[in-house]
Amino acid sequence: MTDRATAAAEAREAQRRAFLAQAGFGAAVRTKMSGDASTRSYERLALPGGDTRILMDAPPAAESEPAGPDTTQDQRRAMGYNALARLAAGRVDAFAAAAAFLRARGLSAPQVEALDVAQGFAVIEDLGDDLFARKIAGGEPAGPLYADAVDVLVRLQSEPPPVWLDWESGGDRGRWPLLPYDDLALQTGCDLFLEWWPKYAGLPAFSAEAVAEWRALWAPIRSVGHRAAMGPEGVFTHRDYHAENLLWLPQRSGLARVGLLDFQDAVKAHPAWDLLHLLQDARRDVAPDLAAAMLDRYLDQRPGIDREEFRHAYHGLAALNAARILFIFARQVAGFGKPRYRDFIPRTWAALEFNLAQPGLEALQAWFARHVPPEARA
Repeated sequence: MTDRATAAAEAREAQRRAFLAQAGFGAAVRTKMSGDASTRSYERLALPGGDTRILMDAPPAAESEPAGPDTTQDQRRAMGYNALARLAAGRVDAFAAAAAFLRARGLSAPQVEALDVAQGFAVIEDLGDDLFARKIAGGEPAGPLYADAVDVLVRLQSEPPPVWLDWESGGDRGRWPLLPYDDLALQTGCDLFLEWWPKYAGLPAFSAEAVAEWRALWAPIRSVGHRAAMGPEGVFTHRDYHAENLLWLPQRSGLARVGLLDFQDAVKAHPAWDLLHLLQDARRDVAPDLAAAMLDRYLDQRPGIDREEFRHAYHGLAALNAARILFIFARQVAGFGKPRYRDFIPRTWAALEFNLAQPGLEALQAWFARHVPPEARA
């Protein structure tokens, strides 16, 4: 670590200690927790009485600015990736606002007990370590867990989403916009595959003709997502809804048994978006028969949806999402030097190929066959 990096780390630690002391958690014993692919970090706080809390540390300077509801597309392009992709830039007030929305609906998001928006700190309720992924790996039957997770989505999608999410903590109040996951955001995630997969796989850059065809082929799928996000079909969307962001809380009842994490990037989006994240998980295998049963369970509880139309949208958006995730994993490996993300790439390619094999996606399947041969998909 350079002298400058050491000084920055020491300054951040001083801010962290001051925040905890002011919030009444200065006596807590702190233990670092494993992180994710973001700039956030977490610590478990052991309090003198035996209770625990979680410290979320999200330095605002580590991220480019998020977009607001009035930010134009040109402004978003100038601002960078977070604005383009409709990401919250790790903002703790985005987390607090989404948590308040979820808790108001009887769902188990962590309660935010202390917040410093300017410095990027929050102390939140500790929901434990019983992630769905961990429970299933330990022998817990997956079916009931996934059924409850699907039912949570049905509950979330049973009412129109608000334009603003309000939060309150320690006498402070604020709001965060629930932005539509629009065409520009969908295109941003999809197009970055074109930049990063050649760097990862050692392929030559895609030709201008291949790029133009790529965008034309994805345009109808993006349009489905865009129309939903901008219209009455759009729903509150967690955006990273999978077994490593869901916790099992058996001491609670009903849908509150499903603990929710990592929802600060929530948007208004197509109803299929969270469901496809759950059932086509990039980090763990979901048995095909379980995924099919859970898709049916969802559709059975939403009788007003055209099932054939929804399934077509589901597979198209799932294919787009798989391409987006492949860019993320490729960047983590080739750009950030994090080889552990290689482990998730074969599963993500399998999901992409499964979706491209569905009716109506033959032309996209052919594009990949021409431009990304099987030996360049690992």
